[in-house]
Amino acid sequence: MRAMLRWAHSDLRTHRGEALFLVLATVGIVTSLLLAAALFGYATNPWQRVFTQSRGAHVWIHTAASAEASDLTALEDLDGVEAVAGPYPTAATTLASRGTRASVELRGTGERPVTGRPLLTSGRWLDPDRPDGVVLESGLAQALLAGPGDVLTLPGDGRTLTVLGVADSAEPGYRKGERPGVVWAAPAVLPRSGPGSGDGQVIGLRLTDPDATDYAVQRAVTLLGAGAVSEVSSWQQARSEAQGDDRLLGQVLGLFGLGALVAAGLAVHGAIGTRVRGHLRDISILKAIGFTPGQLVRVFLLQHLAYALLGAVAAAVLTEALAPRLPGRLGDAVDVWQGLPGHTTALVVVPVAVVLFIGATTGLAAWRAGRVPPVPVPRAALPAGGPLSAPARRALALRLPPALVLGWHKAFTRRPRTLATVGRLALPLTLIVVAMSAWTTIDRFHGHPERMGLPAALTVRADDGANAAATQALLARHPDVTAVHPGVEVAALVPGQTATIALRGLGTDADPFPFTLAEGRTARGPDEAVAGQGLLDLLDVRVGDWVRMTVGGRPQILHIVGRSIEPDNAGRVISTSLDTLRENDPALRSTLYQLRLRPDADPQAVAADLTGAVGRGQLEAHAVTNPADGLSPLRGVVIGLLGVLALIGLVELLTVIGGTVRESERDLLALKAAGLSPRQITAITVTATGCTALAALTVALALGLPLARWLIDAQGRSSGIGAGIAQGPSLLALSAFGAAALLGALALAAVPASRASRRRLADTLSAVA
Repeated sequence: MRAMLRWAHSDLRTHRGEALFLVLATVGIVTSLLLAAALFGYATNPWQRVFTQSRGAHVWIHTAASAEASDLTALEDLDGVEAVAGPYPTAATTLASRGTRASVELRGTGERPVTGRPLLTSGRWLDPDRPDGVVLESGLAQALLAGPGDVLTLPGDGRTLTVLGVADSAEPGYRKGERPGVVWAAPAVLPRSGPGSGDGQVIGLRLTDPDATDYAVQRAVTLLGAGAVSEVSSWQQARSEAQGDDRLLGQVLGLFGLGALVAAGLAVHGAIGTRVRGHLRDISILKAIGFTPGQLVRVFLLQHLAYALLGAVAAAVLTEALAPRLPGRLGDAVDVWQGLPGHTTALVVVPVAVVLFIGATTGLAAWRAGRVPPVPVPRAALPAGGPLSAPARRALALRLPPALVLGWHKAFTRRPRTLATVGRLALPLTLIVVAMSAWTTIDRFHGHPERMGLPAALTVRADDGANAAATQALLARHPDVTAVHPGVEVAALVPGQTATIALRGLGTDADPFPFTLAEGRTARGPDEAVAGQGLLDLLDVRVGDWVRMTVGGRPQILHIVGRSIEPDNAGRVISTSLDTLRENDPALRSTLYQLRLRPDADPQAVAADLTGAVGRGQLEAHAVTNPADGLSPLRGVVIGLLGVLALIGLVELLTVIGGTVRESERDLLALKAAGLSPRQITAITVTATGCTALAALTVALALGLPLARWLIDAQGRSSGIGAGIAQGPSLLALSAFGAAALLGALALAAVPASRASRRRLADTLSAVA
């Protein structure tokens, strides 16, 4: 044991830099995997907790005010319905607080519900002694910067409401410009009190079998009548929206963490294999003096397990202590994750799994050391690189520099070993290319939103009673507005009546809306439309199909001629021109306006100007939400991952350099005898390393760019935005990356190669022996 420890200590002193890089790489890998686990837990558990504790409804059905009370009550008797919440009268309006406005749904509620019960996070529930008191959904409260005791204003009639409490709900939450927030209030607060009055009604259904949600919705819509149903939302939709970008961040961290783990394992495997080949004589001597094969394997195994264990423990401690202090969503996710039930398990399992994986790859490589015979086998008489190939001989005949020719020959002669080396080095480089593509895609969302499905910078919604022509003229007069596209958005029942989608009429035939198309063509003729990927997946249709939907009891049949990149509503959007919708409903008036602004305009300032110019709450203007805003933490993640991958690549590169230098020792005498100077001999090793790095870089670019496009587009399809959003790095960025990798490899190889070329003759003879 003492001899094993002394040898391990000597090996550590010889390879201190490599050991440090392995420890740091392990820290980065374990940290990324732990952060991925935190983001997954943060994305899923809070909504599930709220749904369970509130006995949430699996389906929420919004109906018109004219829906029969008897039909709504009859929903409770449907097979598969465990309980109902409501029905509650609702009214759509706008609330203002501290200069901020938000669309809301006032929900007339008496006693605190049993099913779909809001969970108070602050304040108290409705009080009969405070008839003007309301309880806000937590997402709406954040948007309005409101809390218990604050006073809200109804801009339309000047009434005020007092916030009594803030509550979490398992329903689909407030989304600015897309979905109103829920405000629980006494029925008297609604514009016209009484059951079934106001703008509509809403009822929630809690099911005995959540997997039968579509069937239950279909039966409920059939009972109520398609004309009475205005919107349907399900628990799957609410869960997907609650997970949002956090799940995507977790997937990115997990993917790159696992990729880095595989790259690190291969790098360790290659390093040990190269070290064993370079110390065959020493290993034979150790066996000759009594070392068993098992002892030799344990030396390598325990040594690298110690590195991995040190890095894993350091990562776990740093994540636990410092990660909650990270700014933004990552810090919040870790803070919440530390209070979840599976936190301790993940904190132990992830580092242990990483250590075991590195131990497995180490054991496979160290097993070769145990197979080395105790008597050294004489090496082949041929040079380590084999005889010169015909192209190499022709290159020398053309008087090309011998260092370049011999370096290229040394790098690519031993094909199995060369392919393995290039593959190990190409893996971290490939992941770096994928990370650069993700960064570029996020930048494209911010820098060129019109190419990513966001041609408009501002969305304006007007009251139903506003004059459409006057409103459009008012919006167009603003100096920063370059185009105004009128439109309307309504909820439509899909075929089968199992869900609702967003049907939009934007622009006119004379002035069409500039949709961003990824497939097909724009809608030009009658009844033509473009749809998002989420809608195509929901209806199981494709470009070229006809779809039928129900809007307010009237059928609407549209021909899908293109697929648009649609960031809103999980891609469950079908868009046509306003003129097409007016053919089915001539009385339809535009209440939605998409505004395109000058490049240097501030959307927030323009929105404030437009809202102030009209007054009395007739307009609600807000900047279009960019989906990349929620991915801002991904930039820091990408930088960290690039650092981890660079460390892994550096370890593999040092292994390549070390192996090349050792294999060149037996050629040193022959090269000196042939008249090559130490500088030329150094150039041979540097060229061999550069050729290997260049080959790995070529493989990384050839695989990384299509892989990144496939991964990003696959995520776009799964989120409903659709494929076609992936953007590769610019030629300048790729050139800079390639030059940095290649020049770094040459610089690292120069010093050890120079030392080896100036070794004393006695040392060289000893190595050959």
